[in-house]
Formats: sequence, structure tokens, C-alpha cells
Amino acid sequence: MSDQTYLYIALALYFAGMIAIGVFAARNTKDHEDYMLAGRNLPPWAAALSAGASDMSGWLVMGLPGAIYVSGLIDAWIAVGLTIGAYLNWRFVAPRLRAYTEVSNNSITIPSFLENRLKDTSRLLRIVSSVIILVFFTLYINSGMVAGGVFFESSFGSNYHLGLALVAIVTLSYTLFGGFLGASLTDVAQGLMMMTALLVVPVLAVVSLGGFGEIGPALAEVGPDHLKIFGGAAVTGGVVIGIISSLAWGLGYFGQPHIIVRFMALPSPQAATSARRIGMTWMALSMIGAVVCGLVGLAYFERTGNSLDNPETVVLVMAQLLLHPIVAGFVLAAVLAAIMSTISSQLVVCSSALVEDLYKVMRREAPSPKHLTVLGRSCVLLVAVVAALMAIVPNDTILGLVSFAWAGFGASFGPIVLLSLFWRKLTNWGALSAMIGGAVTVFVWSRFDTGIYELLPGFIVGLVLAVVVSRATYRHDATIEKEFDDTGELMAIKVGAGQTPGPDTRSAGMPS
Repeated sequence: MSDQTYLYIALALYFAGMIAIGVFAARNTKDHEDYMLAGRNLPPWAAALSAGASDMSGWLVMGLPGAIYVSGLIDAWIAVGLTIGAYLNWRFVAPRLRAYTEVSNNSITIPSFLENRLKDTSRLLRIVSSVIILVFFTLYINSGMVAGGVFFESSFGSNYHLGLALVAIVTLSYTLFGGFLGASLTDVAQGLMMMTALLVVPVLAVVSLGGFGEIGPALAEVGPDHLKIFGGAAVTGGVVIGIISSLAWGLGYFGQPHIIVRFMALPSPQAATSARRIGMTWMALSMIGAVVCGLVGLAYFERTGNSLDNPETVVLVMAQLLLHPIVAGFVLAAVLAAIMSTISSQLVVCSSALVEDLYKVMRREAPSPKHLTVLGRSCVLLVAVVAALMAIVPNDTILGLVSFAWAGFGASFGPIVLLSLFWRKLTNWGALSAMIGGAVTVFVWSRFDTGIYELLPGFIVGLVLAVVVSRATYRHDATIEKEFDDTGELMAIKVGAGQTPGPDTRSAGMPS
């Protein structure tokens, strides 16, 4: 068989595995809450790996190694900022959000939680937050579709649009019916594949070059600054601004709906501890692997004389040059896994925004659970089609598309998620002004070449607006005060001492 045939076999096996997981999830999805949140009984290991895989997307295996390949360790500050942000998110936000969403009317989406937490009777907060989710997630999913097209184009010499269509169809096939559980379980498999590929490929490249001793001289031939974390001998104002902007990526974690919704699906607040340890281990290994892939890849192509047209495909091309075609096929599948894991998670969140936070708000009579589930699947299809149509003509790099959407969510939701959990005086008007102010700042700031990542000013504007407007509109509310205190009490409960882990102990086919 030809090398290309082996690659196609590996890819077909991967597709079949993802669809099989989707079928399993669909059989264990009984109602609308299962479809949106897996019955709040997602095991810590699944939540941890799912959050990581849905977070990183094609950026981890394509965007970050490509950036390191081009600029060197100066771009590793993004990885540092993300790692710090992810740890703080798991450490502080995860357990309290899990508890608070249960206390506050068992909220199953971020918009519904904000409305219930702040007792917003105007419904504006829920509607505006849902619109922001739809806008930025459509752009985010668009980036995944573009990454899928680029993947097939560079790996198989295939047509970009054919790759785009295949990614969209297969991802839809398991997300449409498996819902949140299907997205989460496929994320687990995909996350493990991503980490393995990022650790194995650079090791084989080092071995092929004759050991680590060959890497430094090879990089020195390309340029002396690739191994310098400040990008050069002199630390200028521009370098400092660049590092601050890179670190600011970590602020985005607090406002990413497709990540923090995993916290809400945990069986109890206490489960966040074990999930954090698993998730951070996965993230540290994957980040290190991605950075090393970029550096080792540069040395490898410099010494071997092989060509690399697109730096964002460094992992893909090295895998095909260094591995047996069937193994290389599974590495390529791991890259595709990174892309699809994020798309699937974001499609489910978009569906929840359309059904839970727009449709149910506008319809007075309560629709049946079956009707909601069918509508949720229809919304998944709708968003996927819109994002795919936008991706037909890509107009930015993968990293550029992801960074803008990441900034939009981080600035819109990050400040108010933190304040809603830890500051009892946040008001609905403060949250609303912060969301709009953060989103507008990101859009406006991105139009100017300041060197400062738009997430940072957007986050600051949102935070300031939330505090100032909340202080001006604050009125004591006994229910809000009680729920704030009850959340702390729920977090203190030790699961196992005669306490139930959460509002719903159905397994949804998963071990608790």
C-alpha cells in the first residue's frame, strides 16, 4: 500500500472511533439537561481532559508550534500566561461556580446563571450574553473550520474546501446527537491523542538529528534570538508590552463559556480538586511539547534541508517525515482531534444559548423536554453551517482568529464571572455594562496596531464598569445575600458524609 493509503486508513479509524463515542453518548442522553450538561455528573477526569482539549483546539498543535517556529521563545509567554490562568480558573472559579449554579436555581448555562444570580427581571442580561456568545463562538468555530481545511490541504494535498466539509460533517455527526456528553467523551480521547503526538514527534526529531547537542547549533545558524525568552539581547519597551500582552491571554480563561461549563457539569464542588490536578498535568505536558515542537522543528528543517511552506504545519510535516505512514496517520488524526474537540464543545454552548437563553425566554409557555432536545440539535446544525460558510474564504491565520474570539469572551464574561462568584454587591446593570463595554473595547482596540493584546484593555474596561455601575445601582437583596452564603456552605460539605454529590445523581451512562 502507498503511504497515502495508510494515512487515509488511520484517519478513517479515527473518524469511526469518534462517531462510535457519539453513538454511545446519544444512547445515554435522556433529556434536555443531559444534552446540555450531562446530568451534572461528569467525572473529574472527563471534565479535566475535556476542558483542556476543548480549550486548546488547533492552536495547540498548529498555532503555537508555528509561532515558536517563526519567533522563538518570545512567543512561549502565551503558554506561560495560559498555564497560570488555567490553574487559577480550576483553583478558584471551578468549585465555587459548580456550587453557585446549583444554589441559584440549578442554572445550566452561563447566561441563565448570571440572570438567576443577579435576579435580573428585565431578561436583558440573559439575552445580551447569549448574543455575545453566538457572535464570538461563530468566529471561534470559524477558526476551527479554517484549521480543518488547512490540515487537509497540507497533509494530503487535498482541496481546502473538501477538508473543511469533512471536518464539519464528522464533528456534527457525533455532536448533533451526543450533545454535551458526546463532546466531552470525544474530547477525552482527542486530548490524550494531542498530548501523545506533541511529546512523541519532537523526541523522534531530536533522535534523527543525533541528539539534543545538535539542536542549539542548528538554531544558532537560523538566528541567535530563538532561544531567548525576551527575543533579543536588549529588553525594550516594545518587548515588555509584547510579554505583558502574551501573559494577558491567561485572563481569558475566566470568561470562556465552553471551558467553565465543564465546571458546572462536575458531580460536586469538591470534585474540582482532582480535576484540577489531572487537567494541569495534561496542560503542562502538552504546552511543553508544543513549544519544543516549534524549536526542534526549526532545527530539523534547517539541518535536513526539507522545505516547510506553512510554519503552522510543522508538527504535521515532521510526523509524515519521521514516522511510519500508519503511525503518522494517527498523529495527523491527533491534530484533527485538536480542531474538532473545540468545535464540538462550542457548538453545544451555542445551542444552549439559542435554546435555553433566547428561545425559552421569548416563548411564554413551557416547551416539552423532547421539543427542546430536537431544537437544541437543530441549533447545532444551524451554527455549524453558518461557521462553515464563513470559512469558505479564510481571511486570517488560525492564531489570529482564535486570539480575537478568546479576547472577546475573556473581556465580556471574565470580569463578571469573577465578580458574580466573589463579590456580593455586583448588580445586573453592572454586569450588563461590563459585558457590552468589554466586547466593544475588543472590537475597537483590534482595529489599531498598538502592540497590546485587545483582551487586556477589554478586561480592564469591563472590570471598571462592573464595579462603578454596581456601586451606583446596588440595592440590598435578601435572596442574593442568602444564596451567596449558601454557596460557601455547599462548598464546605464533604461528599461521602451522608451528603449527595449534587442535584442529580443519574449517571447518564458514566461512572461517578
